Amino acid sequence: MPRNPPRPSPEQARVELDSLYSGLADGSLGIAEAVRRMRRLSGLSQPQFAKHRGISLPTLRQIETGRGNPTVETLDAIGKVFGLRAGFVPRRGD
Repeated sequence: MPRNPPRPSPEQARVELDSLYSGLADGSLGIAEAVRRMRRLSGLSQPQFAKHRGISLPTLRQIETGRGNPTVETLDAIGKVFGLRAGFVPRRGD
């Protein structure tokens, strides 16, 4: 049976959410890590998160490991609950 990650306290969730938004805005956070953070903030297992977002479990697993090539629609489905949608961000100096 899948284990749910521990749900953060409201204070910790606010800190983690602010960090998520900041990392996305400045381009320092990739898709794989952003999706993992969103799932952990939700307190859901991978199967639960995939079902809740209307995507397949293999798709979610591929995204979280950085091996997926998600569509814009998939990314929008994942980010919608967090008030996010897929878009461009400036590149960091790589």
